[in-house]
Amino acid sequence: MAVRPSPTLEQLPLAASGPFTTTGRGPAVPDTGAWFGAFVNAQNRRTGDQLDAIDSFEEMVDRPLALAHSFHPWQDDFPSTYDYELVHRGKLLMISWAGTDTRSIVTGVYDEEIRRRAEAVRNFRTPILLRYRWEMDRPNLFNVVHSPEDYVAAWKHVRAIFTEVGADNAAWVWCPHADGFMDGRAQPYYPGDDQVDWLCADVYSGPEMYTFTQLMAPVLEWARHRPRPLLIGEFGVVQGNPGQRAAWLHEMRLALPQQPQIKGILYFSSEQDSRPRYATTVDKEPDAVKALTLLAKDPWLTRQPGH
Repeated sequence: MAVRPSPTLEQLPLAASGPFTTTGRGPAVPDTGAWFGAFVNAQNRRTGDQLDAIDSFEEMVDRPLALAHSFHPWQDDFPSTYDYELVHRGKLLMISWAGTDTRSIVTGVYDEEIRRRAEAVRNFRTPILLRYRWEMDRPNLFNVVHSPEDYVAAWKHVRAIFTEVGADNAAWVWCPHADGFMDGRAQPYYPGDDQVDWLCADVYSGPEMYTFTQLMAPVLEWARHRPRPLLIGEFGVVQGNPGQRAAWLHEMRLALPQQPQIKGILYFSSEQDSRPRYATTVDKEPDAVKALTLLAKDPWLTRQPGH
């Protein structure tokens, strides 16, 4: 079944007060400013521990999250109990759904499984952001993604099933790494304006300590030609020399209001010794906590859940 074109950014209804509203393609886009959210890692995936981690993060930055981020492997059932609880707490949910082998997807072998996920999302009855197979441009995913052409074919196959079952409360979020736009590897994976509701990039300083502006410049240059809202699906800054984390977050806070296409940002808070690029917790670094708090409470990002 063909996927009907998504509305342009100008055609999307504005978010109203009260519960998050739907455009027929996921949540309505904020009229001004942007949503602030996070993924907060817990030691295990028990719902109670995950929610406690969210509570601790909100206490640290002294504000509630408008957006909450949930990850699901390909064969996970979702929305999960945790996902339901996040929405019950007034969060707008972003689900990141890992893919599987793209060439297998287009054979139809997973169609019934995809259909069950689509029906579950439809029955969730609340607008969500669905980030299907994010960071598809990562070299370590080559064996399952194969090529941009294979990825696009798989995206279209999965989304067509969601459309067929009427799961139009999900906005489809396309999200490579920001640095993939620097060397041109990300752009060929774009499925097309008729397939994507939100543009997205994951932005990490890396050990080089590239600034937010440096990392986002090629993303924004590419995105400005496409009438879609832009999401920072993950951002984080690793520990460097004293004061570097705080300076990075301060620069980001100043840069955001200059980019009105950005409508949401989600911090990625995780301590991962095996993956230093993603070791982004700041709670033991007071100046970084202060900088992240100032960012989270900036007037550009003070939209509360449901507003």
